Amino acid sequence: MTSISTHRTVLAAAVAAVLAFGAVSQVHAQSAAEQRRADREAARAAKSGKSDKKEVAYPNATRKEPGTKASAKAGPKLQKMMKLYDSEKPAEARAAADEIIANESFNAYDRAFAAQIAAQIAYEADDSNAAVAYLDKALAFDGLDNNGHYNAMLMKAQLQLQDDKYAEGLVSIDRFLNESKSTNPEHLVIKGNALYRMEKYPEAAAVLKQAVDASPDPRADWQQLLMAAYAESGQGDQAIAMAEKVAAKSPADKRAQMNLAAVYLQADKYDKAAATLEKLRAAGQLTDDRDYRQLYSTYLNLDGKEKQAAEVIKEGLDKGILKPDHQVYLALAQSYYFSEQPIPAIDAYKKAAPLDDDGETYLNLARLLWQEERVPEAKEAAKQAIAKGLKKPDDAKKILALPSK
Repeated sequence: MTSISTHRTVLAAAVAAVLAFGAVSQVHAQSAAEQRRADREAARAAKSGKSDKKEVAYPNATRKEPGTKASAKAGPKLQKMMKLYDSEKPAEARAAADEIIANESFNAYDRAFAAQIAAQIAYEADDSNAAVAYLDKALAFDGLDNNGHYNAMLMKAQLQLQDDKYAEGLVSIDRFLNESKSTNPEHLVIKGNALYRMEKYPEAAAVLKQAVDASPDPRADWQQLLMAAYAESGQGDQAIAMAEKVAAKSPADKRAQMNLAAVYLQADKYDKAAATLEKLRAAGQLTDDRDYRQLYSTYLNLDGKEKQAAEVIKEGLDKGILKPDHQVYLALAQSYYFSEQPIPAIDAYKKAAPLDDDGETYLNLARLLWQEERVPEAKEAAKQAIAKGLKKPDDAKKILALPSK
């Protein structure tokens, strides 16, 4: 009679190892509050016809600033637009901006500034397509100073990436970097993120490494994204080296340790992954269902570690962290079975079988009960297996045909 299904991949019910990096493309160069401050400064400039002295954000830019300021003719309309915007009347402010944009008698600065404000209003209304269209107008008018011009270009790239328009966003961020000559790590990460989303992993890794190396204190999500790019591009050694460095620097940081375990798993270094996860378990840092699944799945990919897998599953269930679903009980049953603990294996199978979509788990339970010479119970389990449905019911029928003892 066929024995219990034993293939290791069936046992593992493997949980994918995923690096915990964030969606960097969601982060904008300026927060809404910062943008508001910039808008108000620009409004004062529009009112006075003068601009306050401010930091040059792009000192190496190829573009020569036009030097155009708000015209006397457009000044009152710009002030009205900003007053409406500051008074939280976005629809009226946007209509005022559209009027300015459409007036060909106004200069390039007047119309570009209005388009920039309209873009911000559209963005705040979650209308990214309109925001990008306004930003295109602001750039085409070519009337803003370099700070405003390149900030508009950067915002356009970020909005495109936010909307999963990665190819378009890459074109925009490349234009921004080429023309602004910015070496700001935050800007390089945006390009690296775009390349990663387009699955251009080696190129993404190169740009992200440049960003991380250029920052005295690189953000954790940048490092995680670089590790992911390394791993996806087959540069496992670089991913591991970086993950080990980050984890060593922050031994109490769960995220760093989980990322280290993830890159070990992606490199099929299950023993090192298990050791890393065990340290977290000993420190009480395995607090999520997924954490425990990751550890027991790792053990089930190691020869002779079924007993440890069973211990991890039982602990997770006892703590109420592991969800008691079919996958967990099946892994527990098979972990007990392959560590030569048939009695608890039977108990776990009894919990797993009713949760299965078909009768296969009941059939495995019947096989195990038959092996343990518990024939009446084996027959009952075989009946349940057939009732729930089997692709090949022959084994269940053979158990039902056994003589009772």
